[in-house]
Amino acid sequence: MRKIVSGLFIALDGVVQAPNTWQEHFDEDMGEALNAQLASQDAVLLGRVTYEEWVSYWPTVTDDLFANYINTVPKYVASHTLNSVEWNNSILLKGDLAEELARLKQQPGKNIGIAGSPGLVHALLQQDLLDELMLMIHPVVVGSGKRLFKDGDALKRMKLVSTKPTRTGTVILTYQPVKG
Repeated sequence: MRKIVSGLFIALDGVVQAPNTWQEHFDEDMGEALNAQLASQDAVLLGRVTYEEWVSYWPTVTDDLFANYINTVPKYVASHTLNSVEWNNSILLKGDLAEELARLKQQPGKNIGIAGSPGLVHALLQQDLLDELMLMIHPVVVGSGKRLFKDGDALKRMKLVSTKPTRTGTVILTYQPVKG
């Protein structure tokens, strides 16, 4: 069965917003982890905000490995406000997200990866719909911005699957939520 997996850049204080302003620690180890995650998936799940940001940029990029991947891979867009999606190979998921994801997980194929979309990742964690979470924890404290976890969230237990420190001080942690 396919899994729903996510990989996020995150600061020590939990901020996931605008990592391009504090990503100086990106190195070969992180690139290898991201490439391995991409190789394990054949579809992408996007939230509305990420979809709207990316649809105006990535289709215009032609000489980039990630652009080649994201422009051709099937993309499922989770949104209750969009009426249509225009990006190549995009499918709008407007129904009950748990039912839609259960249906997609039953289909043959590799994992379904969540690209960016920290709000969607948060929602899926809260609803026990995420199967794996890779956090690339950067050695920075951003101070403000969107956080993956919010005050008042229910307790979520996680099982550590792997850990890898990088040469630049980032630590890559992979967890599976403990369900039930």
